[in-house]
Amino acid sequence: MPLTPAPLTRRAGLRALAAATLIGGLAGCAGFNQLSTEVSTFGEWPAGRAPGRYAFERLPSQQARPDEAQRLEEAAAPALAAAGFTPAPAGTEPDVLVQVGARVDRADRSPWDDPLWWHGGFGPWRRGPWPGPYWSGSLAYTTPRYDREVALLVRDRASGKPLYEARASSEGFSTGLQGLLAPMFAAALTDFPKAGLNPRRVTVPLQPAR
Repeated sequence: MPLTPAPLTRRAGLRALAAATLIGGLAGCAGFNQLSTEVSTFGEWPAGRAPGRYAFERLPSQQARPDEAQRLEEAAAPALAAAGFTPAPAGTEPDVLVQVGARVDRADRSPWDDPLWWHGGFGPWRRGPWPGPYWSGSLAYTTPRYDREVALLVRDRASGKPLYEARASSEGFSTGLQGLLAPMFAAALTDFPKAGLNPRRVTVPLQPAR
């Protein structure tokens, strides 16, 4: 019986691995134009009440940084419009006041962060039910991840009562929020005026950077 030489077998295995990696990479490209977020919403919007006219309300800390506050408000405006709100014209009283905010937290990973399940690289030292070397296409333990969150609060202008609160969070390897602000606000208000299950996964399209 003819035997296949060992070097040829290894080369075939490497070609199969490369092909599988390429196919996996191409399949992942379909998600590059979408953003997956975790959304939580709170409050009971009054039955039968229309969204109405709104105006942004800035906290004292936001008033001290007007440029940053302006960017947040511009990013949230399309989501508010999609939910049915309209900006109150100058010189008129709004029906509701809207506060917006955003944050980014860095989370550094180490080999001690659940080494059995956290994604690593290639190495023989990971032991468990499956001994021996393993391959993973993900990044190494030392790669930091960033937790990003936007928040929005809608209050009745006349009474000051909070009517609706929405938050959307995502994580990734980038600190930048500028290109993600508008999609994350859109995700936060996707189910308005419903409160829904908290938290829940919402996927929205990414918008091209301006």
